[in-house]
Amino acid sequence: QVQVMESGGGLVQAGGSLRLSCAASGSIFMVNTMAWYRQAPGNQRELVARITRGGSANYADSVKGRFTISRDNAKNTVYLQMDSLKPEDTAVYYCNLEVRSRTTYGLLDYWGQGTQVTVSS
Repeated sequence: QVQVMESGGGLVQAGGSLRLSCAASGSIFMVNTMAWYRQAPGNQRELVARITRGGSANYADSVKGRFTISRDNAKNTVYLQMDSLKPEDTAVYYCNLEVRSRTTYGLLDYWGQGTQVTVSS
């Protein structure tokens, strides 16, 4: 019943910016923690940024000062503003949403389909 839609990936030059969006829809009572992960070829998936429902955010050291995670609770949407992009940011980015069901109140993690971010030098 819950669907997650990502958008915003693309190809940019080093120093450029992208804004990723991830929206959840369906039988949702509440979206708790939201997060962005990324996975580069040959690497394990890593946590990039995380934000609580109240707006407290945490970032991987590699993106601090360059990326900003935010959310719109009314739209069940999380964003990742990526500035000063570097080639090492190249990866598939996945959003992760902790969702409490409207009907069962159970908690489940949902993942976006992934969006490719490529930063050229």
